[in-house]
Amino acid sequence: MTARNDLGKILKQRRVMIPMTLSELSAAAGVSSSHLGRVERGERLPSAHVLRKIAKPLGFDEAELFSFAGYLTPKPSAVVSEAQLGRLDPYVAAVLSQEPVQIQRAVVTILSVLKSLAKGVSD
Repeated sequence: MTARNDLGKILKQRRVMIPMTLSELSAAAGVSSSHLGRVERGERLPSAHVLRKIAKPLGFDEAELFSFAGYLTPKPSAVVSEAQLGRLDPYVAAVLSQEPVQIQRAVVTILSVLKSLAKGVSD
């Protein structure tokens, strides 16, 4: 699997998880839905300009998307922040994005419930 395919799958997984249609993302970011579709399918690697436009509507930090795209080297961190705990691992997101949308939504719902239960136990 190439970095371009990985990035596309991560973007699609996040969009579906929100949930947001490709048309809604297109309108929010000001990028054509046909271009975004090609990015999600791994046919195109988005420019830094496009990544900036789609970062906020998808709830990503720009630097995070630049790292996924290979434009920046990920920063090592000894401490996992609260915001990172709420996000799926890129590998998990890539694997999940290969499943049908109904399965993706069910898994995300289950993960949310498990996270809530774990939070309740630790309190």
